[in-house]
Amino acid sequence: MTTVYFVRHAESDFSVLDDRNRPLTIKGSADSALVTDFLQDKEIDVIFSSPYRRSIDTISGFADSIELPVHTIEDFRECKRALLDDWQPYAKMQWADFSYKQSDDECLADVQKRNITALHEVLGQHKNKNIVIGTHGIALSTIINYFDSSFMFNDFMDMVFLNPWVVKMDFNGNNYIRMKKINLFQPGQKKIY
Repeated sequence: MTTVYFVRHAESDFSVLDDRNRPLTIKGSADSALVTDFLQDKEIDVIFSSPYRRSIDTISGFADSIELPVHTIEDFRECKRALLDDWQPYAKMQWADFSYKQSDDECLADVQKRNITALHEVLGQHKNKNIVIGTHGIALSTIINYFDSSFMFNDFMDMVFLNPWVVKMDFNGNNYIRMKKINLFQPGQKKIY
């Protein structure tokens, strides 16, 4: 069995408009310790991440603690879309129609396709391993939706401000077995969110 721990990044600093290089806030940096604590006993074999700074920074403390490198994969990046003051109506339209997008934005279908393709490559190369993948809210939500089509806009909104957040998925080869959503802010870090 292969186990993947998707780690949605900790709180990032939205005053930095450069999506690729947006850092964590002071709170986000502190909250990354929750990720390190949670993953410490999981016998992780390999670590991947989106190339975006906030994802790498969220898992780098853990990677350093077990002396493993963080390998970046471009296709695990976040959805490309303009920063909007009132983003919720736009997000709702995207969840209602995965092909919906404006101008140079990326639709959820494209985000899902590239993330699932990258995931299948990782699963094919690291069978029966324990894997960490640093990711993002929209990207992770589309991955969850791929394996559980009942995960939609309201579920996405429930986790928008929950960061960092961990989703554990088990696979037999490329075949999905089960998923567990873990709220790191709950005592004991075992509650299914």
